[in-house]
Amino acid sequence: MTIANISMAIGAAGGLAIGFAAFTTINTVWWLPDAKEEARAVERASMQAATDKAVGELSNEADKARFNRRMCRERGGMYLNSTGKCLEGATVPHG
Repeated sequence: MTIANISMAIGAAGGLAIGFAAFTTINTVWWLPDAKEEARAVERASMQAATDKAVGELSNEADKARFNRRMCRERGGMYLNSTGKCLEGATVPHG
């Protein structure tokens, strides 16, 4: 082998390593977090649709209210009987 062939092989290997490092960095920094968030959003939407379907199948308003209270508590929220709404996240009063 000549010096030119060895130099070309080393350059190709170096280019491959740089390309692999660049692709891995882009994948880790931009594409993977976006894909995970998109998957989480799809999962949340499907779970909410299943919950809404289950609530719609309940026979009366008392059953629906009990179910909504339980779901609210399981999510870490606080159910307000006066309004029939669930407070979640920063809106939950503490103390």
